[in-house]
Amino acid sequence: MELAIDTSSNIVSIALSHKGEILASLTWQTTQNHTIELLPNLVCLLQQAQVELDSIEAIIVAKGPGSFNGLRVGISTAKGLTSALNIPLLGVNTLEAEAYSVAFTGLPLRPIQKAGREEIATALYRQKDNEWQCLEAENLTTVKTLCHRTKQKTLFCGEIPADIIKEIQQNLGRRAIISQSNSPFRASSLATLGWRKLNKGEHDDPVTLQPLYLRPPHITKPRERTPFLSPRVEQRIQRNGNSQIRC
Repeated sequence: MELAIDTSSNIVSIALSHKGEILASLTWQTTQNHTIELLPNLVCLLQQAQVELDSIEAIIVAKGPGSFNGLRVGISTAKGLTSALNIPLLGVNTLEAEAYSVAFTGLPLRPIQKAGREEIATALYRQKDNEWQCLEAENLTTVKTLCHRTKQKTLFCGEIPADIIKEIQQNLGRRAIISQSNSPFRASSLATLGWRKLNKGEHDDPVTLQPLYLRPPHITKPRERTPFLSPRVEQRIQRNGNSQIRC
C-alpha cells in the first residue's frame, strides 16, 4: 500500500493506493495552513479506511513546483514518515501529476501554475502509443511568450487563474483547449506515477530530496540591529574613544 501526499497548492490531497490504484482519498481547501492540517487529516484518512500506518509500504510526494510553504510541509512530513517506517520515498513533479490526469486525450498537455505577477510555471507532456513522454522540462515563462511558441492544438490544465485562461483563449483561439477541472485532484496521478517509478526499482534519497523551486523564495534580509549598550557603557565609550570595554 502506498500513501500519496500533495501539498503543492491550497488544494491539498492525500490518498491511499495499492499498486497505483486509489483505495481511499481526501482533498480539502486550505489557506496556507498545511502545517496544522496535514497530519490530522492523514490520521482521519487512515481511520476511515481502517488502515494502520505501518501497513504503508511507500510514500509518494509532490515535489513541486508550487507553494513554498506547502512543499516544505509535504516533503518534510513524507521524509519523517519514510524514516520512521523505513520505507521508500518517491518524489513526483507537480506539473507532471497535473498533466497525467488528462493523458487519455492524446493531446500535447500544457500544465500551468501561476508563479508571480507576470510569470507562470509550465512544462509539456504527452501520452503517445502508451508511452508517457516529457516534451519540455519545467520552466518559467510568461503567458505571452508561451502563446507565441504554441503552434499546435494543446490542452491546458492545472489551477489556471481566469485572467490567464482568457489571455490564452484570446491569443490561441481553437489551438487552446482548456481542461474543465478547476480543482485538480493530483494525489491520484501521484499514486500512479509514483508506483510506476517504484515498480522500476526507482526511489529518492530522503536526505537529498528537496522541493523543486523554479525561483528562490522571497525572503527579506533581516535589518542589522545596533547592540544595546547601557548608559554607563556609552559614557565610557565617549570618554575613552576606542579603548577596550569591560562590562
